[in-house]
Amino acid sequence: MRDRVKVAVFKTVSAVLEALPLRTDVSLLSWALPKVLRRSTKRAYLRANLATVTGGRASDPAYERHTDRALASYGQYWAEGAKLPALSPAQRASGFVIGEGLEHLEAAYATGRGVIVALPHIGSWEWGGSIIADHGMPMTVVAEELTPPALFEWFCEKRERLGITVEGLNDSAGSKLLQVLQGGGVVGLLCDRDIQGGGAPVSFFGSPVTVPAGPATLALRTGAVLLTAACYIGPGDGHHAVISAPIPAERLGKLREDVYRVSQLVTSSLEGLIRRAPEQWHVLEDRFAPVP
Repeated sequence: MRDRVKVAVFKTVSAVLEALPLRTDVSLLSWALPKVLRRSTKRAYLRANLATVTGGRASDPAYERHTDRALASYGQYWAEGAKLPALSPAQRASGFVIGEGLEHLEAAYATGRGVIVALPHIGSWEWGGSIIADHGMPMTVVAEELTPPALFEWFCEKRERLGITVEGLNDSAGSKLLQVLQGGGVVGLLCDRDIQGGGAPVSFFGSPVTVPAGPATLALRTGAVLLTAACYIGPGDGHHAVISAPIPAERLGKLREDVYRVSQLVTSSLEGLIRRAPEQWHVLEDRFAPVP
């Protein structure tokens, strides 16, 4: 019964957000999240992460405003994620610009070797995924499996309406991604958080952390072209995306050493993308150091 209620609540909230005018639901969640999370640990983590990325100190009163803006951006992300499946391709394309690097993606796709796009949790990456699907390059992604399974199935169905195929983060995910790349397809991997642990050690904004090794490992093993990208909210009511030039991913020695080396290149590229809009980086966890 509890699982059925949980699924029903998600579906109901999603249906309401889909029915509302886009700017109305964006305004609602952008206003609500900073207030709902006012005293939460997630807010404290987000504030500390913002300070690390921007080279400041979380105790600075200015970060109170920065964190409010970051949470408002996070609210917009959720509102847009709920709204996207209800929008037509023309509506999604309206006001969206791939401002830099579309030529890198198109050239990579044309090789037929497969494309890996490494992404940070920034802006509205799902909007970007729907746009490149509308360009004839549908993306396959990996996501944590939600409970109950019916909720995850519903989530996957909504993303499929955008041209995004979602594979669960489980033991078979790697083989499914290999099949996509061997068929010349596009794989998108969010890789600024090491959810499972045991990832590649890197320096991230000057801090020693681990990141998922999947992008580097897949690129080294398959020869797929490796890119990084971010889809930002703004300017105004629009969105714009930035796609990097290909990241070198050649075998030079032992696989593990190569994976660590390429993972650092990916992480350094993601740093540059995050620095463009740090208040849109939605990581509400202890990413760098314990919150005082």
